[in-house]
Amino acid sequence: MPLPFLTADRDAGELAPAAGAAAPPAWDEDLARWRRPYRPGPWRVGVTALLLLLASYVLFAAMIIAVAGSLPGSGVCVAVAVLVILLAVRLVRAGVWVSEHGLRHVGLLSKKTVPWAEVTAVRTTQQPVRWLGLPRTVQGQAVVVERAGGSPLATLVTDHGADFLGRPQAFAMACDAVEGWAADFRR
Repeated sequence: MPLPFLTADRDAGELAPAAGAAAPPAWDEDLARWRRPYRPGPWRVGVTALLLLLASYVLFAAMIIAVAGSLPGSGVCVAVAVLVILLAVRLVRAGVWVSEHGLRHVGLLSKKTVPWAEVTAVRTTQQPVRWLGLPRTVQGQAVVVERAGGSPLATLVTDHGADFLGRPQAFAMACDAVEGWAADFRR
């Protein structure tokens, strides 16, 4: 029995909305639901997998400590494991999300939503960008949102970020998807 959701061998029509189609999905779909117009990249998924592996080791250590009879030590290990799991989930959810209500930029510790009515332009620019979110900057491309009567929104996605490093085609598709959503819903 083939399981297409587990492989990369999916139908192109099935992948189009998730991979970053230039236009919003068909009107019969729920446009009010927040969705990411691109897939998380391999760097983001890899770091998340390592964090979850670390959490499993910490939970196993908590079990050994509990069997040894030290419940406070076990509780500390369980608390650390829960924090690592929450960090991993938040890391996977970080990125740009769109809906008919607006544009949402989710960071590791913050979330900012801008209604489409406040967005004047969404464009891709050449500028210095951070490499994998680290302090080192390199020349690259970034998606920038200009707001009406407000401060500019922080750079949404870059071609050197955790989602698009080494994947220029995926970055171009994500830029087109975000710009398409903005063109369709700006008023």
